[in-house]
Amino acid sequence: MTKILLGEPDLPLATLVALSRPGHTIALGKDSKRRVAACRAEVDAAVRSGRTMYGINTGFGKLAGVRIESQKLGQLQKNLLLSHATGVGEPLSIEQSRLAFALRIHNLALGHSGVRPLLIEQALALWNADLIPVIPRQGSVGASGDLAPLSHMALPLIGRGEVWSGGKVISGQAALKKLGRAPLELAEKEGLALINGTQIMTAIGCLVVAQAMRLCRTADVACAMTLEALRGSERPFDARVHEVRPHEGQGATADNLRRLLHGSKIIPSHKDCARVQDAYSLRCAPQVHGAAKDGVRYALDVLVTEANSVTDNPLVFGGDVISAGNFHGQPVSQAMDFLAIAVSTLANISERRIEQLVNPDISGLPPFLARDPGLESGFMIPQVVAASLCSENKSLAHPASVDTIPTSANREDHVSMGVTAARHADDVVRNTAKVLGIELLCAAQGLDLGEPLKPGKGVHAAYRALRAEIPGLDGDRFLAPDLKRAEQLVLEGAMVAAAEKQVGALAV
Repeated sequence: MTKILLGEPDLPLATLVALSRPGHTIALGKDSKRRVAACRAEVDAAVRSGRTMYGINTGFGKLAGVRIESQKLGQLQKNLLLSHATGVGEPLSIEQSRLAFALRIHNLALGHSGVRPLLIEQALALWNADLIPVIPRQGSVGASGDLAPLSHMALPLIGRGEVWSGGKVISGQAALKKLGRAPLELAEKEGLALINGTQIMTAIGCLVVAQAMRLCRTADVACAMTLEALRGSERPFDARVHEVRPHEGQGATADNLRRLLHGSKIIPSHKDCARVQDAYSLRCAPQVHGAAKDGVRYALDVLVTEANSVTDNPLVFGGDVISAGNFHGQPVSQAMDFLAIAVSTLANISERRIEQLVNPDISGLPPFLARDPGLESGFMIPQVVAASLCSENKSLAHPASVDTIPTSANREDHVSMGVTAARHADDVVRNTAKVLGIELLCAAQGLDLGEPLKPGKGVHAAYRALRAEIPGLDGDRFLAPDLKRAEQLVLEGAMVAAAEKQVGALAV
């Protein structure tokens, strides 16, 4: 079991993804513990000074002008959690919730939030026992952070709400009883410190980015396999072409394709054919896939920065308690919208390559890749499914980050819709995995139906990995399980891993 230290602003994406999975423990390093204790001492001193501080001894939002009596400050924080835990809809996945909970602890452990070490100890105990809060996925506008879902996440600390325990849902009270711990009595600022922040949208986004990076590499593998099946040309991937238009993703894609196709016996077999140019979905793959890669890498930078940031309010710096706006989710929301657009493009161009494969007027292969066309429909309807998924992506890729709506009596007059953007990007990634799975099935079938020549080493390795799980189509059969398994293989990165063993790491 691996221990991951929180409270230092340097967690890379691989560690963030690991925090979404069981089998790890988390703790705070010495420096983090020192900062947390020092910051809490500053909050205590500020409270003793009697000055008015937002969220510490005042109401919230529009009620910020209401001063709260000192003996009621703990109740103020408890009321905040109870009143704001109004999320609706199905819960986030346990992976998303596990990462969000870890990110919240990480945020507090950076030492500018003013919570007591006791609160972090309570959270660590729950997380390390894999007692993960149940968090509804709807209800955040991403303005003062993800208020409603983060409130649900915080409730088990005080013995309320629900948690996942061994695949079942139990009460927060039962979870603390399992640990032999009492419900936490919140102190000044602690309720607000728990729920002001962007950890829900960030957790969803980190996992989406990790999958999107895998899809970028898978799209290159699928394109190379399709090009071999269609007897396409590798000339558009010549390095000289991409050196004179040096976008990073474009050059990376062209290099990936050259390496995947290296050693092909198929490509030289048709070098003197009459075809002058391939369709854009093949010829322009470096430009289209490359632009998608550039978008995904932008999202990667934003999400890793956000995951390692302090995003609650107010923030404590020495003796200063500053009310500001780090909880606003606009950076994440825009990045998720951009990623959704980028990954949708991968699905769009993949679906066009599927059409190239199944259309006999274009492919030179049997109609719909059937062995007995007419009697058999082959891959006719999987292409329809891919078209449906691409159309759905176009709706999901409408940017949520521009759809602001005022809330909280117009105090929160500009909001980010960050969780909505992240959820939509998650759906786009899942749809695109399905489309790429269909392309790989069709491309492999195209290789089966073509001349018995070996494709490039990378393509051949990916083909063999696919065929080890899903046999070729020899007569119509129930295809839905094949499509589901192909999607799983894409999400697992099976074809990419097989290709990389032959050609080295593929770039994103």
